[in-house]
Amino acid sequence: MNLNSKIYIAGHNGMVGSAIWRVLSKKGYTNLIGASSKDLDLRNQEAVREFISNEKPEIIIDAAAKVGGILANNDFPYQFLMENMQIQNNLISNAFELGINKFIFLGSSCIYPKLAPQPLKEEYLLTGSLETTNEWYALAKITGVKSCQAIRNQFDRDYVSLMPTNLYGTHDNFDLTSSHVLPALIRKFHEGKLNNNAPVTLWGSGTPLREFLFVDDMAAAVVFALENNLPDYLYNIGTGEDLTIKDLALLIQKIVGHNGEIIWDESKPDGTPRKLLDVSKMHALGWKHQINLEDGIQKTYDWFLENINDYKELKM
Repeated sequence: MNLNSKIYIAGHNGMVGSAIWRVLSKKGYTNLIGASSKDLDLRNQEAVREFISNEKPEIIIDAAAKVGGILANNDFPYQFLMENMQIQNNLISNAFELGINKFIFLGSSCIYPKLAPQPLKEEYLLTGSLETTNEWYALAKITGVKSCQAIRNQFDRDYVSLMPTNLYGTHDNFDLTSSHVLPALIRKFHEGKLNNNAPVTLWGSGTPLREFLFVDDMAAAVVFALENNLPDYLYNIGTGEDLTIKDLALLIQKIVGHNGEIIWDESKPDGTPRKLLDVSKMHALGWKHQINLEDGIQKTYDWFLENINDYKELKM
């Protein structure tokens, strides 16, 4: 592998895919390829096969997925299960059948059991029941992890899965009907600030503990996996540090500059009580995150302000 190796980044326009593209470009990689969802429907097996067959990438990075928060997962369980399986199965099966020897699959920490011991080790996969608020997405991602493991074990291909903790950053989704917690909090506190520091209502009790990783650190982990032959099939990617949703809300409120009241709606679900990753396997190999949470939130809020015109429905 060299700086001219042809690398296909599936989902290159998304938050994670675009970060991977940026980091690879900055490192001098010159032969990156991608296709927008308008040009290539990853749910279409024949279209994916034709694209990979024609482009002949040496490496595929699967950063494509249908994603969303608790509300979206609850409202669209079939789509979160089926469309994610279609996307990843088409990429994995065609990569294997067309002779591609290196494949990096990106999943999510939600693959681990709801009540598994903390911090979550890779070996806890499939040892208990999933969190019901995102089990459909988690089930799809588990099948991707196991597919890559099967190819690795049976055919000795360098297919590896990286399981990130909660990701956030530039190019995030700030739509309140489908976003994850951190960008949703940024959006809500910003709207509250614009409305004379109006009270902001947040879901749940604020007590669950969560870990957050800036997306450029995730991209750096992908590059690390790209440039090294990792000895195992599954690796957690995170900071190894967590905080309560309440403390996260207070930090974001401070960065945004909202001075109003926070109201916690405890009739809404909290989700998993705690979800902290054990990242010792990646640390032992030499990768570690670089961007702390406060700096990452500030970078994300700055990007949101620069792109605020994209959110025309913003409450003023």
